[in-house]
Amino acid sequence: MTSIYNQILKAKANDQKLLAILIDPDKVVWAVLEDLINKINQSPATHIFIGGSLVENNIIDELIICLKRKVNLPIVLFPGNPSQISKEADAILFLSLISGRNSDYLIGHQVKAAPILKRTQLEIIPTGYILIDGGNETAVERVSKTEPLDRTNLELVLATAQAGEMLGNKLIYLEAGSGAKQAVPLEMIDLISKNTEIPLIVGGGIVDLLGIQNAYDSGADLVVIGTAFERDFDFFERTKQQLIEHKQ
Repeated sequence: MTSIYNQILKAKANDQKLLAILIDPDKVVWAVLEDLINKINQSPATHIFIGGSLVENNIIDELIICLKRKVNLPIVLFPGNPSQISKEADAILFLSLISGRNSDYLIGHQVKAAPILKRTQLEIIPTGYILIDGGNETAVERVSKTEPLDRTNLELVLATAQAGEMLGNKLIYLEAGSGAKQAVPLEMIDLISKNTEIPLIVGGGIVDLLGIQNAYDSGADLVVIGTAFERDFDFFERTKQQLIEHKQ
């Protein structure tokens, strides 16, 4: 079976844009899970990401099992710490928070996770995770105790992304943070995409289809939608109509 990462590489080579819906297990309402699943199936999503900065419950396995019964999309872990690893998923973004200098998030959690991952069949995708100032303090910033990179310091962000690539990361993830007031600047996406070779993920602060399309046009290979869909399961339908009206 073709690996998820190879599928992402193939999509990048063919200029096929990808979309992930991020589900935070702490925010799942089981009473409306069926509706959530239906809306995912009706959406243009190509992947499901599972995880969050905290995740204080232990329902990840059960959640993934429920999703797999009715959703035919790759399920990729987006973990905040090793407790969020589930063997039920298909792959894991093995994150290193390279924008920060907290050793726990650079290598500490990864060391703890390695023995656990060795006992699973998960596809492991090393990912350089870069937190960008989104105009407000986000959960990632609070939990990791690291400061986001200045959204106007494009050269520093570029150097960080390039260092991540040189260290062997297979993906770069530019993240404004869950619920960010401002998305990652388009000029930053453009600069990183033109000066690195590996696929580029962008997430945080994107609130409509126009924002998704702008990220794609600027060079993002995969866009992540979390809070906007979490708050409104009709996000794709509603913003599609808004996009049509905008073009008119």
